[in-house]
Amino acid sequence: MALLCAAQFIVILDTSIIGVALPAIQSDLGFSASGLSWIFNAYVIAFGGLLLLGGRLSDLLGARRIFAAGFFILTAASLLAGLANSQESLLAGRALQGVGAALIAPSALTIVMRLFAHNGAELGKAFGFWGAAAAAGGSAGVFFGGVITEWLSWPWTFLINVPLGLLVLALIPALLRKFQRNSGKVDWFGAITVTGAMATLVYAIVTIESVGLGSPQILTLLAISAALFAVFLTTQVIRHEPLLPLRIFAAPNLAAGNLVMALLGAAWIPLWFFLNLYLQQVLGFSALAGGLALLPMTVTIMVVMVGFSGRSIARFGVKTSLILGLMLMAGSLWMFAELPLDGSFVANVLPASVLAALGMGLAYIPATMSGMAGAKPEETGLASGLINTTYQIGSAVGLAVMVAISASGIAHSVSPTTERLLAGFQAAFLGAGVTAAIAVLAALLLIRSAPRQSEVPVG
Repeated sequence: MALLCAAQFIVILDTSIIGVALPAIQSDLGFSASGLSWIFNAYVIAFGGLLLLGGRLSDLLGARRIFAAGFFILTAASLLAGLANSQESLLAGRALQGVGAALIAPSALTIVMRLFAHNGAELGKAFGFWGAAAAAGGSAGVFFGGVITEWLSWPWTFLINVPLGLLVLALIPALLRKFQRNSGKVDWFGAITVTGAMATLVYAIVTIESVGLGSPQILTLLAISAALFAVFLTTQVIRHEPLLPLRIFAAPNLAAGNLVMALLGAAWIPLWFFLNLYLQQVLGFSALAGGLALLPMTVTIMVVMVGFSGRSIARFGVKTSLILGLMLMAGSLWMFAELPLDGSFVANVLPASVLAALGMGLAYIPATMSGMAGAKPEETGLASGLINTTYQIGSAVGLAVMVAISASGIAHSVSPTTERLLAGFQAAFLGAGVTAAIAVLAALLLIRSAPRQSEVPVG
């Protein structure tokens, strides 16, 4: 379990550590404001698009083998990104990091489920440590991102993964046992079509800023994305061994849990992305100060997930805990949408960021449990890949939409540069707040109440 938590730590570290470094990367490699989001999106598209394949491979080839393969790819890709001297090579490294993470995340979660699924209470504790490892990765990411960017240089935000990845690879044979594999084939065509559909959709949303919503280019891209999604779903119905057997959605709360998870990602990632930019580009924080400013938020998430989330689920149930967390996040985003030009960290940023952390800490584990608890034991890899996929797809689409909203707010403002940036950031926070409110409504209407976690037999 410690090694699995370390894996989760590294995957989240890989995402969060670049946030503080974004302005430095933009300055050195000449990224545009919308292009900057592709440092995140290149990772997320590969990650989200291939998670279903990673989950399927985990079921068929063995979770330990896919876990090790993912870390090998992630470590090599981190070296490539760290040595990048152009936008193209950096984005290629980030995409390959996403490929590695797409193998790691579902295989690690599959192992967690198989180790603890026999006992609902133990599984709840395991999820608490799993979520805490993610929060710890976020905390370490924003801190080390600031330290490295301030005192070394931004490439080391990627190179730090190399020794960590090598250490995990060395420990896998000794600490992780092999699990029984399932028989079957891999739906490579399904993996290609769903990844292409997602990549095209995100690219279309990001491009809206420069060419306009009704332009032939955008309409063509949206049509291609819709066609690829339609082909993917059609093949999943007719194939004997599909990548995503649609029958899995008959499991209680699985479809609703995945929808809420997508909305959670669409609200949380834009919050993290634009708060980093606000601290440095509006308040004038250094990279190190920006990283330190985000530590209270990520530490709070860790404390809530370990100390309170499991108790909340046991006492109030999954649905109530989920709704409460989403409501807190929505409230924090409305607070962020009112951030002033001359704001202070203590008065304006800290209260809203801690509230957001409380919301994320309470919502993430119930959303994950809702999307996985009803899956059959032989489909745990698929279910874990699916719940991770919906979070990453929601994150990528949500960030792309909020970047477009932010760019529109900046373009329509006639104020000085910093005030225009703030107007764009406020618009993005407001849009993310609306997304969180929709997630509250979806959880309220679609998630079915279940017995308390201590009474729930899982798997």
